[in-house]
Amino acid sequence: MSGKFTEQALLLGSRQSLVGILTRPTPAQTAKPAIVILNTGIVHRVGHHRMYVTMARFWASAGHTVLRFDFSGIGDSERRTDRLSPVNACLADIKEVLDSLEERHQISQFVLVGLCSGADYAVLYGHTDPRVVGLVLMDPSIPPTARYYFHYVAQRLRSLRNWVSVATGRSGLLRLLMAQFFYGLRVPGQTGELRLEGLQFDPYLARCYGNSVSRGIRILAAFTSISPRQTYRQQMLDAFPNVHFNDLLKLIYFPESDHLFSAQKDRSKLNEAIMDWFGSALDAGTFTQVPKNRAFN
Repeated sequence: MSGKFTEQALLLGSRQSLVGILTRPTPAQTAKPAIVILNTGIVHRVGHHRMYVTMARFWASAGHTVLRFDFSGIGDSERRTDRLSPVNACLADIKEVLDSLEERHQISQFVLVGLCSGADYAVLYGHTDPRVVGLVLMDPSIPPTARYYFHYVAQRLRSLRNWVSVATGRSGLLRLLMAQFFYGLRVPGQTGELRLEGLQFDPYLARCYGNSVSRGIRILAAFTSISPRQTYRQQMLDAFPNVHFNDLLKLIYFPESDHLFSAQKDRSKLNEAIMDWFGSALDAGTFTQVPKNRAFN
C-alpha cells in the first residue's frame, strides 16, 4: 500500500506510566477517528505474530492515526498503585490513554480494536465514553445459544478423545454448561466484581451492547472458525435478542483462520476487511460524536 507514516513512542496516562507507540500518516490527520489497539491477555503491544505492528502500519499508510499501548503491568508499562481490580484497572488505563491523546494530539473520536480479551475490554469500556464511535471486535465473548451447543457437540464428538473427556468428566462442554448453570443461579441485579471470566454469562454484557447501540456506536465483529466462543455465523445476533443492532453491526467470518489469525493470509484479509468497513463508515458520514453531557449506565 502506498503512503508514508511516522512512529513515535509515548508515555501516557495520569502518571505517564503507560507506554505506547503512535503511528501516524504523513501529513498527520485529526479529522478521522483514531484507532486504539488493546492488549490481548498478557501479550504486549506488539501482538501475536507482530500482528498489531503490521496492523498499525497498514492503517496509518491508509491515512489513519493508530495507537497500540501496554496496559498497566504488561510489557513496558508500570503497574498501577491504586489497587483497582484487574478489569477496572484496564478500563481506567483506556480512559487515561484517550484523555492523553485528546489533550496532547487534539483527537476527539476513537475506534477501539481488540482480539479476545482485548475485544471484551473494548465492549466494556466503549459504551461509557462518548468519544468512542466504533468498535472492532475479533472473537469477543458472546453467550452460548442452543444452536451453539448443538454445533459444539457435533464438532467435538467426532473424536474418540472427546468421548473419553466426556466419560471422565474433563470435557470443556461440561465445564461450560456448569458455568452457565451457576451463573444462572445468581440473584438478578447482583453484580459483584466485574471479571472477564464468565463474562459471556453476565447480563451486563447485553447492557453494554445495548448502550453502545443506543449511542450509535458502529461495531465490526470478526469471528474465526476455530474460536471456542462461536460456532456459527449468526450466533451474536441470536445471543442478544433484545439488542437491535440494525445496520450498526457488521459480521464477518473467517472460516479457515484460527483464533490468533496466525497465517499471514488471514491477517491480510482481516486488515483489508477492517479498512473496507472503516472506509464505508467514513464515506457515509456515520461516525458521529455523542454529546459529552450525555450519561450512560
